[in-house]
Amino acid sequence: MYTNSLGTDYQQLSVTGSDSSSSVKAKKDLGKEDFLNLLITQLKHQDPLNPMESQEFSAQLAQFSSLEQLSGMNETLLEIQKNLEANENENILDYIGKVVKTSDNTLSVTGGTVDSSVYSLNDSANVNISIYDALGAEIRSISAGLKEAGEHSVGWDGRDNDGNKVDDGVYSLRINAADQTGASVSSDVYHTGEVTGVTNQNNVPYLMVGKKLVSPDQIIEVTKLNS
Repeated sequence: MYTNSLGTDYQQLSVTGSDSSSSVKAKKDLGKEDFLNLLITQLKHQDPLNPMESQEFSAQLAQFSSLEQLSGMNETLLEIQKNLEANENENILDYIGKVVKTSDNTLSVTGGTVDSSVYSLNDSANVNISIYDALGAEIRSISAGLKEAGEHSVGWDGRDNDGNKVDDGVYSLRINAADQTGASVSSDVYHTGEVTGVTNQNNVPYLMVGKKLVSPDQIIEVTKLNS
């Protein structure tokens, strides 16, 4: 007859049976069923001449009760997370067929047509616009002249400096703005386009705008598509 004591630290457990050379490696994390089985095993094999005191038994039952509550809480949190993810995906689908405005310095060319892009100036300035391909090479330079503070269209026709139409794809632009003294004037670039679909990459949802993938958190304005 032997005594098996169960304490608060139950990360490691050795079990001795009829074959003293055999051993069972405990799981790294014990669940509530494992905890209950250990408690029952302890009660079965306790020394009748030195039984477990009621205070110790009550403490172990309290541990089991806490474990049960934590397990239930974890299941509830997982269910809440699934519901939130489902609602988020449903809301993203609402963007399809709408025109979104995003804080983005890229232009999408689809079928020879350039998506609309605008830039905003904090002050009046002389503006030069540079268009770059995917390799970072400048393919078009546009002298926009003097512009007042506010929003202005980029006005790129989808052609390079030689007048040739560029291939479909995603291009980037840079606004170089300076006042009459030559001091730099800050600017922001925005891209607008119709959302044609939704895709998911690495469990992250994106809106499909032309050939571009746009994250929902980039959107600053949503409008209905003109019929």
